[in-house]
Amino acid sequence: MAEALSDSGSANAPTIESVRESLIRQEDTIVFGLIERARFPINSPTYSASYAKIPGFTGSLAQFVAHETEALQAKAGRFTSPEENPFFPKDLPASLVPSQNHTGVLHPSAASININKSIWDFYFDKLLALFAVPGDDGNYAATAASDLVCLQALSRRIHYGKFVAEVKFKESPKEYEPAIRAKNRDALMKLLTVESVEEAVKKRVAKKAMVFGQEVTLNSTDGSNGKYKVDPSVLSRLYAEWVMPLTKLVQVEYLLRRLD
Repeated sequence: MAEALSDSGSANAPTIESVRESLIRQEDTIVFGLIERARFPINSPTYSASYAKIPGFTGSLAQFVAHETEALQAKAGRFTSPEENPFFPKDLPASLVPSQNHTGVLHPSAASININKSIWDFYFDKLLALFAVPGDDGNYAATAASDLVCLQALSRRIHYGKFVAEVKFKESPKEYEPAIRAKNRDALMKLLTVESVEEAVKKRVAKKAMVFGQEVTLNSTDGSNGKYKVDPSVLSRLYAEWVMPLTKLVQVEYLLRRLD
C-alpha cells in the first residue's frame, strides 16, 4: 500500500510548494475568523445547555449550530475532502452530490485521524477569552456561527499536518522509516520540528493580525494607534501553544500509520 501511494502520481498529490502556499493562505482565514468573532463579546449563554433547551437535542447552542451545520455541509459533500474533518462525525449524513476523486493523495489511514475534540476544548476553554471581551449583547446565534467558522479554520489548518507529513515522508523516506518502524514518537517529533520556521510563522501571523486588524482611516497613514481588533500577540500564542504543537501531533499520528 505504501509503495502504491508513493507511485500514484496523482495530479492532486501535494508538493512542498503547494503545501506551503496552503498553510500561508490558511493563516489569513484564521486571522480574519478571529477578527470577526471579536465583534461579539463572550456571550456565555451560547455555551450553556440550560439556555438552549432545544427539543430533541442535548447540548449548548454552539454545539447545536455546529452539529446541524455540519450535517448540511456533509450532504453537500464537504467531508468527502481529506482536508475536512467533522467535529460531530457520529451519524453524519452521506453526501448527496458527486464527489471528486481524492484517492492517492494521502495514505488511507489518514481518515482515522481526527483530533477535533482537542481543538474544540482549547478554543472554548483557553483561546476564546484571550480575544473576546466579557459581556453579553444577545447575538447568540451569530456568535455560535462565528465560533464555528473559527473552529473549522483551525481544524483544517491543524489536520493539514497529514499533507505536511506526506510531503516530508516522500521527500526523505529513509530518514523517517527507522523511527516509524520503531514507533518512536519522540524521534519523529524531533525530525518534524524546525524552530527557525516556527519562529517565522509566529512573527508572520502576528504581523497579519496587525495589518488585517487595524482601523483604516483617510486622515492618517497609521490608523491603528497601537489598537487592533485582535491583539497580535494572541495570534502568536495561538500558533505557538496550540496550532503548531497539534499539527505536529497529527503529523506523528499520520507517519506512524504511513507504512501500514
